[in-house]
Amino acid sequence: MPANTPVRLNKFLADAGLSSRRGADELILAGRVQVNGHVQREPGVRVVPMQDKVQVNGQTVHPPLAGKQLEYVILNKPVHTVTTVRDPQGRPTVLELLPDELRALRLFPVGRLDYMSEGLLLLTNDGEVTLRLTHPRHEHPKVYEVLVREHVSEQAQKIMRSGMRLQEGERLSPVAVMASVQPDGKTLLRLTLRQGVNRQIRRMFRDLHLTILRLRRVAIGPLRLGDLEPGAWRHLAEEEVAALKADLGLTESQPPTP
Repeated sequence: MPANTPVRLNKFLADAGLSSRRGADELILAGRVQVNGHVQREPGVRVVPMQDKVQVNGQTVHPPLAGKQLEYVILNKPVHTVTTVRDPQGRPTVLELLPDELRALRLFPVGRLDYMSEGLLLLTNDGEVTLRLTHPRHEHPKVYEVLVREHVSEQAQKIMRSGMRLQEGERLSPVAVMASVQPDGKTLLRLTLRQGVNRQIRRMFRDLHLTILRLRRVAIGPLRLGDLEPGAWRHLAEEEVAALKADLGLTESQPPTP
């Protein structure tokens, strides 16, 4: 796809690996595609790949590289890094932890971990995997280990398990909670979330008057962080990619996320 040659929007999405051409038409007609900030419902409208900003479900779709090979990488994000491609404040980004040859493949982080959080982050150039993992309809479990300063009462755990309401008014789905009191009196909690509410854990614990000392993501769906060191990365094994795609309901002929 030449960088400055206009192409049909549905072809752009199909070439980017999001879906078939027919599936791209369905995405567009459903109002899930924006071009330069405006919803576009005409599959045949033309876009310039390296000039127009195309988004699906709020996620930017990047033009495919010629002969692009799909890559999947797990990174153990350390604290004091941002989950973006570049940062206007000049802070270190997760992309800077990858070697040049991977950065050249235009991998992008799937979802976010905030500046002070750490743990498992998936980076890929597979657009459909990104959309499936970030679309709010698909509640893929994410597991976090959270160390707090205080003792966490049974009542606080019950509130989380029942589905609490944040002070901003957002109602949360129930969260699976396992708590373990540490020898020094702190509490280590293992939380399983299925929602994608922004900064959910930090806001939950704020409302419960709990002080987070460490927040680490250890699993996304079938993917596990394991013993990967902070700042280190590795390619997903073939069986991990297969398990991830199976968990997302993806096959070669699978239509795009409805």
